[in-house]
Amino acid sequence: AEMAWAHDGSLEKAIQIMKGAKKAGADAIGIHVTNVESYMVPYYGNGEGKVSAGRESMDIYNYLLNINLSHDDWLRFAEETRKEGILLCVMPNDMNSLAFVSKQLSPDIYVVPSASFVEEEFLKTVAKQKRKTMFRIGGATVGEIEKVINLFRVQGNEDIVLLHGIQMYPTNIEDTNIAIIASLKSMFNVEVGLADHIDGGTMMAKAIPLLAIPFGASCIEKHITLNRDEKGEDFESALNPSDFKEFVDLVRGVEIAIGRGYMGALRDSDLRYRNIVRKKIVAATDIAATTVITHSDVTFKRCDVGITPDMCDMVFGRVAAVDIRKDDVITLDKLKGCLL
Repeated sequence: AEMAWAHDGSLEKAIQIMKGAKKAGADAIGIHVTNVESYMVPYYGNGEGKVSAGRESMDIYNYLLNINLSHDDWLRFAEETRKEGILLCVMPNDMNSLAFVSKQLSPDIYVVPSASFVEEEFLKTVAKQKRKTMFRIGGATVGEIEKVINLFRVQGNEDIVLLHGIQMYPTNIEDTNIAIIASLKSMFNVEVGLADHIDGGTMMAKAIPLLAIPFGASCIEKHITLNRDEKGEDFESALNPSDFKEFVDLVRGVEIAIGRGYMGALRDSDLRYRNIVRKKIVAATDIAATTVITHSDVTFKRCDVGITPDMCDMVFGRVAAVDIRKDDVITLDKLKGCLL
């Protein structure tokens, strides 16, 4: 459950969102830790695709300063996540924030932002933490991805997840390209997940990410907010906690439905279904005792008990030991000379 800046500068709101994510069944809560001065220049331009709707003309530098949480806030937040029993997934956006996160927050999972994808010192520092690390690969080339993976492996960190997806407030469906997940897994031999940013106000927000699972995604990052109607930061692709719970239920259901992916021994449910639907051998007409059973004496109909048509060779040419009425099942104990 990716909170990002949905806290709007309020620790209390951040904690509420985190608790909502836990109640909804999320495995982890994702946060951004940022030293704005280290993250961007004061004259960084605003515009479409940089902040949420309605804020495109604001001074983005000072806007982020105003809604940024302090280190003390994040320490309190981390303590609350431990109480709730939800994993803490942290994306430090700059070297100063990374130093604080690694020394004091000790997250369960790191996220390398797209903004820092080619910063070698930053990457090495994260790799040395020896924690599961997710890479936001939106906008990266194949060569850049390969270089980052190799850098981590040199540092002895193999616990890597590539997060496919871009954030465009929100991302268009045609830019989702979920099928690439299978290719990325095959190409780099690492876990691959989906960072989903589809419009959270549409039904596709719950449907499209599910497609990532059969393509091999090991995780789905989904934005969460406290109340979409408030139109806080990062609301476009976010779900309210109640919708997030519904989404989690859908994910769990899809995971179960995908199943084994191979033909094995029939399960109890398969055997029960087989017994219910398979036709049985029954008498096509009244059959008197001592009659030699031929093809014209039998037919196949659905029945609760009996033997199936593939056992006809054990029936034809045998002698009826008793009278068998039309539609009675023909079982081996009703035939002379049959092994029971």
